[in-house]
Amino acid sequence: MSDAIIPELYVIGAGPGDPELITVKGYKTLQRANVVLYDNLANKELLDITRYDCEKIYVGKQPYGEYTPQEEILELIREKALTKGLVVRLKGGDPFIFGRGYEEILFARDHGIRTYFVPGITSMQASGFLDIPLTHRAVSESVWMVTGTKKDGRLSADINLAMQSNATVVIYMGMKKLDEIAQTYVDAGNGHMPAAIIQHASLPHQKSVRGAIRDLPKLATEAHLTHPSIIIIGWVADETLSY
Repeated sequence: MSDAIIPELYVIGAGPGDPELITVKGYKTLQRANVVLYDNLANKELLDITRYDCEKIYVGKQPYGEYTPQEEILELIREKALTKGLVVRLKGGDPFIFGRGYEEILFARDHGIRTYFVPGITSMQASGFLDIPLTHRAVSESVWMVTGTKKDGRLSADINLAMQSNATVVIYMGMKKLDEIAQTYVDAGNGHMPAAIIQHASLPHQKSVRGAIRDLPKLATEAHLTHPSIIIIGWVADETLSY
């Protein structure tokens, strides 16, 4: 390794989709990058920010489809940082919210690579494009962020805990479990709870549906909504919300 090379890893959140929603710091770092390892959910237009000689490597993971093994991504981080210097790991949304960003930072540190974190706007914040606030006075005083599918494939038990409060519940990676999520609410006597699904949030081809949680699977099928989507459950999703 040349003495002139300083191994660095910047884990950057690309935001929910719209390339203009990346932070100024993320933008400036992309301009300096020697290598960019980018995810499936990071808008490809952001690659145009990089220098002409920047190496750009796709390491995306299609939901329930083709994916780059995490071990391969980690090896690329190590190899490229040690041989080329500044590596950007560009992830959709915010890398520290169900994004495995911290795993990659810990790995890089273990290999003597300097690490930096640049937050991104997470996809649930795009709910505002549908006039759905995540919190609203006298309606919701807190937010639960829950993964729809745990590592073992089961639905997170936190959903049962979250529905006992007045909190807004936001479920990431939950479309494959949508029927089970809806039934969980119905079984608890909460099938009437307002809910929404947003797919491709913040992009021109954004799609969404709103209705009672018990009807959400049917509404999603009729609207051809799949992943990547977020599910929002709570009174903030009520279309009559005005107070």
